[in-house]
Amino acid sequence: MVVMQGEPKSNSAPSGDTMIDSRFAQTPEPPYYAVIFTSARTFGDNGYGAVAERMATLAKEQPGFLGIESARGTDGFGITVSYWESVEAIGEWRRQLEHLAAQESGKRIWYSQYELRVAKVERAYGMRETEQQAAAD
Repeated sequence: MVVMQGEPKSNSAPSGDTMIDSRFAQTPEPPYYAVIFTSARTFGDNGYGAVAERMATLAKEQPGFLGIESARGTDGFGITVSYWESVEAIGEWRRQLEHLAAQESGKRIWYSQYELRVAKVERAYGMRETEQQAAAD
């Protein structure tokens, strides 16, 4: 897979004793909400890259935004998950004027198919590389 949005300058950044991979959104303790956007791209960029980068930047400026994770394969299939404090914050983002214009361009130009799902995150856990190394020692 090729990372599109949220691509790190390097694979990980130091945070205390634990390395944090910057491709992972740093979310608070649940509950919060996830907007899962799954898509299949049409052929060619057609301005998509610049707009996708702008939408990621713009989303980060929105009240209630918590983070974003995104990946796209060379076949054009991609998944972007954005995290939000509330359904109200998601609604405001959905109605943001630049985002509305990007949505329309997506329907007309960039996507052959897409699905959008909104989910409430009630539990979240994970593992970091240094935790894995400590478990192996």
